[in-house]
Amino acid sequence: MRQVVDTETAREFMRETLDKVAADELAAICSEVEGKAGWFQQHLSPEGIERMSAANYYSLLRRIFAVRRRADKIMETYPIQDLKAWTRELLYGSGPLKSRFQTFVDRFDGLDVRLRCDVASEILHFADPEQYWLWTRWMWDPKVKTGALPLVTYSTFNLEGETVGDIYMRVGEAVAFVHEVGSAASFQAIRKSIFGTDVYLSCVYVIYVYTVLRMRMTQEFNKVVPDLPEFSRRLLGVYQGTREEDKPTSV
Repeated sequence: MRQVVDTETAREFMRETLDKVAADELAAICSEVEGKAGWFQQHLSPEGIERMSAANYYSLLRRIFAVRRRADKIMETYPIQDLKAWTRELLYGSGPLKSRFQTFVDRFDGLDVRLRCDVASEILHFADPEQYWLWTRWMWDPKVKTGALPLVTYSTFNLEGETVGDIYMRVGEAVAFVHEVGSAASFQAIRKSIFGTDVYLSCVYVIYVYTVLRMRMTQEFNKVVPDLPEFSRRLLGVYQGTREEDKPTSV
């Protein structure tokens, strides 16, 4: 296995995380992410998609951090039958994964492309975590060149691509390295499942944000930033503190 993961830096992020939150709390977040995946798997099986109502799809969008507050607008803009058909093709279409991802993203032409990628990757990952991986802006944002993945991988590993489909495949390679090396090098000790790696990467990003805020922001502003467990839950779409009722308000 070629050297992709910076294990010493990765371990340091885990040490900083454990300085701020107990291991049991990280395990609890992982369990909540597993619960989210269970919901997606129930509703995104071929039969589940066929039965899916507008209220179900709204609830799905509300579980995706990047578009939670845009769920109403998305449901107003795109007919539910189109959303179901696009989702079915993304998950179960016959084309290559890179092409299915690209097609799904291209169809949401009224939405920031980074948000579209978040939706596509969360649908794939949480519907079938053994086959598909997560790619969110906080993991890798190709526009501003930041995220958790470049913080724990060497700069020689290229996360770029000509299309978002290409980038999704590159991110998948990086996540696979972090997952495998994390277990072997013991810096990802949250849980051995891929969801443990999801939680770990969310913590890496939170630690990074805290560091940037300490350098750039006032002490008063820093006080309103969520603590690490809440911040991680928000990124992963499992924070319950302010979630509105999971039903559409305008569909």
